[in-house]
Amino acid sequence: MEVTAAAGTRVHAAVLGPREAPEVVCVHGLGCSHRYFLPLARCLAPELRVVAPDLPGFGSTPGPREPLDVRGLSESLAAWLRATARRGAPLVANSAGCQVVVDLAVHSPELLGPVVLTGPTVDRHARSWPRQLARLVRNGARERSALAFVLALDYLDCGPRRIITTFDHLLDDQVERKLQHVRTPAVVVRGSRDPIAPRAWAREVAAALPRGRLAEVPGAGHTLNYSAPQRLAEIITALLRES
Repeated sequence: MEVTAAAGTRVHAAVLGPREAPEVVCVHGLGCSHRYFLPLARCLAPELRVVAPDLPGFGSTPGPREPLDVRGLSESLAAWLRATARRGAPLVANSAGCQVVVDLAVHSPELLGPVVLTGPTVDRHARSWPRQLARLVRNGARERSALAFVLALDYLDCGPRRIITTFDHLLDDQVERKLQHVRTPAVVVRGSRDPIAPRAWAREVAAALPRGRLAEVPGAGHTLNYSAPQRLAEIITALLRES
């Protein structure tokens, strides 16, 4: 575990892969941590060095008493990227992490390398608690059963108040208005059975990215980094070869 003083806290990040290999930074979703990126990291590690930071308030990284909004999380990510000299590293985000990466492009575009947005949230056509919760429940049956245990540990770490408040911030964040700021090569990835990031929304996100395209993983749900890591790894390495 790598620990760095940044963003007013001590940011913990899991690191896996050869020391001299090119690095990829993974940005987690709501309530999550580096833990659910480990299956993807193992698939990438033969060729790449995978670094998965816990954003403030999540996983092993202490956060402020008041949960951060999307801008606060993206500024924290920016501070960590600068402190660890990872400017321009490829960014692989899942779910709410996609909103953090897109917001990063608004205020610190120089920090972005190629971008992979996996299951991007929040679908602007379903921006409400009831609709998002219904989609989350439907997705549960489409993931590997072990994911529930991993997420339970992460949710215990951050606590219900931080999850609920952060989710309110995510719903308020109009990510679709910021996508034009992501000017690096980008791919939007969704599982074909993902109800949280439906195909129409994923297509809209990809079309709004200046250098974006869409890829779909057949038969998979929302959390591709855990439930379909090998296929996601192939998409990531293909993007990096093209960039």
